[in-house]
Amino acid sequence: MIPLTVNKKRSIIDQHPCFSESAHHKFGRMHLPVAPVCNIQCNYCIRKFDCANESRPGITSKVLSVDESLERVRTLVDRSGKLSVIGIAGPGDPLANPATFDVMRAVHREFPELILCVSTNGLLLPDRLEDLVKSGVRSLTVTVNAVRPEIAEKIYAWIIHGGKRYTGRQAAEHLLHTQWRGINNAIDAGLIIKINTVLIPGINDEEIPLIARVAGKWGADIMNVLPLIPQAGFAHLERPSRAAIASVRAECSPFIPQMSHCKQCRADACGILGEDKDMELEMLNAKIGEEYCDNVV
Repeated sequence: MIPLTVNKKRSIIDQHPCFSESAHHKFGRMHLPVAPVCNIQCNYCIRKFDCANESRPGITSKVLSVDESLERVRTLVDRSGKLSVIGIAGPGDPLANPATFDVMRAVHREFPELILCVSTNGLLLPDRLEDLVKSGVRSLTVTVNAVRPEIAEKIYAWIIHGGKRYTGRQAAEHLLHTQWRGINNAIDAGLIIKINTVLIPGINDEEIPLIARVAGKWGADIMNVLPLIPQAGFAHLERPSRAAIASVRAECSPFIPQMSHCKQCRADACGILGEDKDMELEMLNAKIGEEYCDNVV
């Protein structure tokens, strides 16, 4: 892959609502929930595929097929001129699901002007980077919650890689080594990289500036520090305050630019950040419109 030119990279960032604060008022994105399988169990994560009443990562009303995904893209492209990004962010890990690559290739063939984006834990990034690039993906979000294994083993219950299950310190060491190698490879390949980090009080507070330092030194483009949503293994902890998040971002900002407008979106989010469309309703309205036109004709 030929690395993106500075101007092309800037153009993508300027139109990507998750990478640019100014873009999130102007451009919309659509997350396609085609990736139910996950190869990591984070201690803060609960995935419920059929949940319409919550808004957080790992949630979707339904898991879509490749054909359903492409139809949704066609519908929103027709109904909104603001759509700039098609992303896959779960509800599991996109790289652990073959449908991710089928969907991205199909969207890229039909809508080459749209920016394709994937959000991943990075465990399979070294293995699937070439496939991502061939699918048309040019921007990537990788969730990194630690640099040191002794911190990571408190955050991850287990990982599965190469058909083998790892737990404890072994899982932490394997994940971090593979994750950072994948990030480095993706940067070398010319992708635009955002690092997501969940602030977990009492667990990785002091680790986050180190993540920022390493990611910035290696050439990642932006970092997004997210507040923990207290649930699962961390249900006993409190959600970090806005002031706490702002303080950590300020500490990290000398090393890498900071994102400050994240809404911690669902895996089926659609529309402008903070003003998500109900995609099921959009599809229904589109169908009604088509039937009306058919009857008129």
